[in-house]
Amino acid sequence: MQSTSADSNAQNNSSKTTSTTPTATATTSTSTLLTPEQEKPQENQNSKKSAERFAERDEEDNFPARKRRKANDGSAVVQELTSTQRESSGAWISKYDASELVPHYTDASQVPEHLKKYFSQRYRYFSQYSTHPGCLLDEEGWYSVTPESVADQIAERCRCDTVLDAFCGVGGNAIAFAKTCQRVIALDTSPTRLALARHNAQIYGVADRIEFILSDYISFVKSYLSLTTSDPPVSENPNTTDADGPTKASSSQNHYSRKIDVVFLSPPWGGPSYLDGSASSENILSLTPSAKAKGKSKEHGPSTPTAEHPSYSLSSIQPIHGAELFDLSRKVTKNIAYFLPRNTRLDEISDLLTKEKERERNRLRNGSKNSFAQSTPNPDNEEHVEIEEEWMGNKLKALTCYFGGLVSGQEDMF
Repeated sequence: MQSTSADSNAQNNSSKTTSTTPTATATTSTSTLLTPEQEKPQENQNSKKSAERFAERDEEDNFPARKRRKANDGSAVVQELTSTQRESSGAWISKYDASELVPHYTDASQVPEHLKKYFSQRYRYFSQYSTHPGCLLDEEGWYSVTPESVADQIAERCRCDTVLDAFCGVGGNAIAFAKTCQRVIALDTSPTRLALARHNAQIYGVADRIEFILSDYISFVKSYLSLTTSDPPVSENPNTTDADGPTKASSSQNHYSRKIDVVFLSPPWGGPSYLDGSASSENILSLTPSAKAKGKSKEHGPSTPTAEHPSYSLSSIQPIHGAELFDLSRKVTKNIAYFLPRNTRLDEISDLLTKEKERERNRLRNGSKNSFAQSTPNPDNEEHVEIEEEWMGNKLKALTCYFGGLVSGQEDMF
């Protein structure tokens, strides 16, 4: 797998790929491979129904044989349509037009003062922002949406059959995934943001590749795991014989077809003032001059240079501790892309794998049999995490941490 870089002249974004050992001071490299030892300092009924609906749809779709990730020839890339093309082709479904939910700003004079710095970057967030009837963002969406060029970079790294966007928001990442993946499952707890995401996806002509589900991620995963880890069902027809009933192979195929290849985690970081809550006198991360900037919320607005930058702890991730969120996701798949603040502590990122292995060792020591194959570490080859810095021009915006088969050199784990 080869990391690609967006054209900084065309998209004002760069993604460098130098590998280094993490230190207390951030380096200018943007792709870092860490081994765990290198750095040490309510489930609800709606979610269960959503997971069941997703699993049933997979079986009914009767997909052809799954393609290996590396064999994806780019056929999932979707051509963006003009408004006329969308309407004439029937790609625009009027009942999903969410224009009445939030205003579509066309001039800075219409924008609340605290959102003006984000509005000035609207075409970085959505290049099709002004395409009729216009991309829509609610207040949280303005400071949490991933810039399009960054989302496209991540989507290329995550190219696969089925990707789960755990916190889709207004759809920036889900739209990008729909260009490189065969299927996108987009979750959010806000019906408004989910409607805005579908609206925006229609503008890009990719809504048919995205399944929008109103659910919290934790409950959805628990329900999904309860379905996929159960024994494959046998025929419910008592008159069906073994000869003409579903074979073990066909049951296994249905079971396998439910598989999610990649999970993308972009959880809430704590709002625009998240640094005030996660910083402490003990957690100070000195940055190089090119990366000295005061942070954002999972936001991407202008930043102010500072001499020191308080580090961000995974304990500030919402709705649960960032490490717990990672552990839960690894039960779904080893292939995780974790979108984090640019000043996240590197030792905590490295510890994500360490804690997982400790948990697995404890499970084996206790003789538990309730294991998930996807979360079992490989005893022969030590797994690495790759950290990619996401830049817009000369500003560092965020980190994307890749695990499992998404890491360069670990494609065989996919």
